[in-house]
Amino acid sequence: MQVDIKSLNIKPLRNTFDQVARFTGNEKPASRYLEATIGIQPEVNFHYQPIWAKNRSIYDRNNTVIVMQDWYRLLDPRQYYYGAWTITRSKQQEAAERNFAFVDKRGMLATLPADLRARIDTVFLPLRHVEYAANLNNAYMSAYGFGVSITQATMMCAMDRLGIAQYVTRIGLMLDGNTSDALRTAKAAWQDDPVWQPLRRLTENMLVTKDWFELFVAQNVVMDGLMYPLMYESFSNTISATGNLGFSMLTEFMAEWFDEHVRWTDQVMKIAAAESPANREQLAQWVAKWQTLAATALLPIAGHALDDAGAAGLDAAAAGLRVRLVKSGVLDAATGATNV
Repeated sequence: MQVDIKSLNIKPLRNTFDQVARFTGNEKPASRYLEATIGIQPEVNFHYQPIWAKNRSIYDRNNTVIVMQDWYRLLDPRQYYYGAWTITRSKQQEAAERNFAFVDKRGMLATLPADLRARIDTVFLPLRHVEYAANLNNAYMSAYGFGVSITQATMMCAMDRLGIAQYVTRIGLMLDGNTSDALRTAKAAWQDDPVWQPLRRLTENMLVTKDWFELFVAQNVVMDGLMYPLMYESFSNTISATGNLGFSMLTEFMAEWFDEHVRWTDQVMKIAAAESPANREQLAQWVAKWQTLAATALLPIAGHALDDAGAAGLDAAAAGLRVRLVKSGVLDAATGATNV
């Protein structure tokens, strides 16, 4: 008996969900990221309007002056949906835990000179309050933003910032042997030290900023673009120059996180600026406004952290931010100035 085995090529009736197909085209299979993102935003059949804003819907495009024809174009280049994000963060957390265990077991922070130890207490540990404010700000963006491609990314960012605040807290506890003395010193500096009051005031002003996209620019682009290179690069290098690498090991997650954070925020700014001249002009105005405020607020902290090199360290961070904004199309390529 002869048996003929034949293979059949069965063409699927569709490659993805209808709402994703309208975004990507019918013939192109969609990634898990797109299927978990596109078309998820509720837009119709709301049961009520928010009593706190009766001229708005629960999810409303008019919560910002930035206008997008399709808000789903603000895609995350990291392709983070909940599953991919949690897997990535889990691996990073395992690496961070190994670093904390290594530094703790060998008592590496105990060998820090007294002046550097005091500087960490009063210059670095108060950042836990800044990070918690960043958590609240990104949660606000998620609440009032439009389009899951941006609001899910801001919510993931909000939780990242809470995690960073907890890492900063753990560093403080390692420094003082779990007595919380260092954290109390840091809190007192945040509340009363004149060095911190300009940044504290700026942080509180961001907490009451109504336009969620302006808040995105203020927090995730400008403030982070200046603060992270200053504190997690320049200040960390100052500590490492003494021969003690423990502090850099404990802040490695923050440095790695900022690199990927930049990829996302730059892509959002690039797409929004390219949408229209009005968007580009508005983004440039916000950048000019908040960069002036942030640089002024960070200058005393930079001087306290880096001594005579503080102003140069802040200028270097501003130069890096300027390069990013030029590449994103927000600033003019020839002059590096805002287009306003």
